[in-house]
Amino acid sequence: MLLHELVDTSMAVQAVSGRLDKTARLAALLTRASRDEIEIAVTFLSGGMRQGRIGLGFAAIRVAREIPAASDPSLTLEDVDRTFERIAAVSGAGSGRERAGLLRGLLARATRGEQEFLARLLFGELRQGALEGVMVDAVAKAAGVRAAVVRRAAMMAGDLAVVARVALTEGEPALAAFAVQLLRPVQPMLAESAADLDEALGEAGEFLVEQKLDGARIQVHKAGDEVRVFSRTLNEVTEAVPEVVAVVKASPGRNLILDGEVIALQRTGAPHPFQVTMRRFGRRLDVDRLRAELPLTPFFFDCLLADDTALLDEPLARRAAALAESIDAAAVVPRLVQPAPADAAAFLERTLAAGHEGVMVKTLGAPYAAGRRGAAWLKVKRARTLDLVVLAAEWGSGRRRGWLSNLHLGARDEERGGFVMLGKTFKGLTDQILAWQTREFLAREIGRDDYTVYIRPELVVEIAFNDLQESPHYPGGLALRFARVKRYRADKTAADADSFESVLQVYQQMTGLDPPARRAAQ
Repeated sequence: MLLHELVDTSMAVQAVSGRLDKTARLAALLTRASRDEIEIAVTFLSGGMRQGRIGLGFAAIRVAREIPAASDPSLTLEDVDRTFERIAAVSGAGSGRERAGLLRGLLARATRGEQEFLARLLFGELRQGALEGVMVDAVAKAAGVRAAVVRRAAMMAGDLAVVARVALTEGEPALAAFAVQLLRPVQPMLAESAADLDEALGEAGEFLVEQKLDGARIQVHKAGDEVRVFSRTLNEVTEAVPEVVAVVKASPGRNLILDGEVIALQRTGAPHPFQVTMRRFGRRLDVDRLRAELPLTPFFFDCLLADDTALLDEPLARRAAALAESIDAAAVVPRLVQPAPADAAAFLERTLAAGHEGVMVKTLGAPYAAGRRGAAWLKVKRARTLDLVVLAAEWGSGRRRGWLSNLHLGARDEERGGFVMLGKTFKGLTDQILAWQTREFLAREIGRDDYTVYIRPELVVEIAFNDLQESPHYPGGLALRFARVKRYRADKTAADADSFESVLQVYQQMTGLDPPARRAAQ
């Protein structure tokens, strides 16, 4: 299959808003894919690559985008996938130049539309509306199987692309092979956000409330004496976390699958910031030294398998009981079962005072399911806010097509003048705000490229965020985590917006660390 067929489908999916229309277009493409192309197609359309991160930096991708485009399409899906494989395999001295050369060679064979698609794929900015829920429906339609069967198989396999190949080539009966299996990670269940504790408790029915830790999500499998640890993205990280292995090896359960978090704690018991915990998962690890300098503590909140009995379809109350029987109580996330509202509120305040993110409110009767599942798990956090300036905005896709949606956010730079970009967000925007800001942005336009409109830095927006983390993608070296729009500040001018210096102070207060070095030029 030629890449341009997939790009055309991606653009068509981006242009329509209806889920059924998106599903039909994606399914039509998948039915034309060969056995070896199915996994590549599903992964690309979902906005990812089979190789994961392949070592290409922001600057290399930007430079490569300036290469003259081919006049006619010739690239196949397998051509692209093989090139990504070669790029990912490059290592050693001069690896950056070699990766960039391979990318330039690939883009020189691509048409302009293909170049744009590949660049956005590499940037992680491909948002054509083919989210996993839509892709599940498309795979089911293309294969002629039930969507619920595909969804469950994807959860068990941890990879929709692999499930798609089996579904399309072998049919529904073959999907039964994807079941809970020790040492093969399962997609994690995720949570939705609640505005506050009262809203979360009102949704929950019978519930428990537990601490929400800002650590690294882990899934731990124990098969007899063998223990393996997997990350949120289902990559194996066992060697990086010997503390987790030790705790689970010592547990009374013989065969287990546990869901939880691992976090670095200070001597006082307060948590280190998320980015400090994540130092334990770097590429080049001196595990013994890091373990001495930055020990990790695991906390578990769910049990998916105990003594060969799969528990995913069991209610949380049953899974919580199995967890209590399978692991030492000190390794279970602190929680209250069916507390009175006043007790839940006091628990939240104690959790925040201890330095944690907030609480989770979980329905005791709910099974374990991959992806966001309504009110079954709700997170309640206290967000911080900054008043930032809108520097640019990207055109929306799907339902937001025709509106300027994704905001580029900056803080005032008192030292050098201008603004320091801290990240992007399209969260928290109602249709009314989208329509208003599109008019206002276009009235302030100073330039544009294929999908971004740059505007005079005049509009101030209040942004809620959960954290600041180091980022090589932005000149200031910092990026907002989980940013979302609260409101526009018509009462403020750009001169009243928060300064980058104040952002640095927030970072130091949150982390206790010196801020990262800034680039020489903005």
